[in-house]
Amino acid sequence: METSDGLKIRPKEKCRWDLVSLGEVMLRLDPDESRIHTTRSFKVWEGGGEYNVARGLKRCFGFDTAIVTALADNPVGRLVQDLIYQGGVDQSHLKWVNYDGVGRAVRNGLNFTERGFGVRAALGCSDRGHTAIHNCSPATSIGNGSSKTKARAGFTRAGFLRAFGNDTAGRRGGNAGGQGVRRDRFVRFELPRISLESERRTSSRARSQSPVSALRGCNAWQRRRLTAALGFEVEGLDEHHAKLETENFRRMIEHAVREFPNFKVVATTLRNARSATNNDWGAVCYCESELYQARTRENLEIYDRVGGGDSFASGLIYGFLNGNGPQWAVECGAAHGALAMTTPGDTTMATLAEVEKVMKGGTARVAR
Repeated sequence: METSDGLKIRPKEKCRWDLVSLGEVMLRLDPDESRIHTTRSFKVWEGGGEYNVARGLKRCFGFDTAIVTALADNPVGRLVQDLIYQGGVDQSHLKWVNYDGVGRAVRNGLNFTERGFGVRAALGCSDRGHTAIHNCSPATSIGNGSSKTKARAGFTRAGFLRAFGNDTAGRRGGNAGGQGVRRDRFVRFELPRISLESERRTSSRARSQSPVSALRGCNAWQRRRLTAALGFEVEGLDEHHAKLETENFRRMIEHAVREFPNFKVVATTLRNARSATNNDWGAVCYCESELYQARTRENLEIYDRVGGGDSFASGLIYGFLNGNGPQWAVECGAAHGALAMTTPGDTTMATLAEVEKVMKGGTARVAR
């Protein structure tokens, strides 16, 4: 099936999953209304950029999704698994790695995160060295696929390309009994968080080492960090990202598409953090040489901003897979991301009905 926006999407009845994500799932420890360095208790959630997208598509939008990941086989890993069960994401490609008892060789990733409030910004403290997924290369187990993955999230560039690059991106099936995910040569990729790098790379080095540079015959779905990871500058953007001029983003995206012509869709959230609990929030989507913009929500009240961008991504993907077109997709993504930031934890607690209500401009009056 080819949609009106030029994306080739295989019929759902021929696929086992609508989306497969590849990446690390961590245990998030949340001090609730306290601080990491003063709290005496934590709430726990599961989370990870790749997983969050798959979970959002499953729980909010009802799609069948799976996660390709690895966990150390100890009580912490089993807690993460128990949380994944609640999210409904298929675990058939979760690899368990033997634990050595002390974590010298393998461990599970931890992510301590404060939500922030007012002038106090959100704060994250990751503890994810030598995690189970770091040296894994599970790409061979899934054949054709779709992924939202970060470099340095545990998978090597070579491992990513084995799954979604030149040799396998166009193949149907793989080891899933002839049924792969709901894509035909379709890959979604997120650029790396520079904060995870041991050193800041120059833009030219980042471009040459990014999996994007070697993807051929694939559609890459970029969400953010074109500036930080690949050196594409947004004109007129101040250091605090306080002015979100969409036309400047258009020029930057067009530059990126010229350099990486395999990109079919380039999308990004637009955020101006007036305070930790008050943001301007919007999004744009570039598809088939047209820029589509979601309605900007000024002074959006934020409860927990972590995972808002991932929920944007799952809403965007849902719109395209449903054949609703780029404008509907970017509006859906922006509404879903806004709702996800009204609840605690990395993952969405929204329903499709709530997303559609927000898309239509519905109010927050009590529903009885």
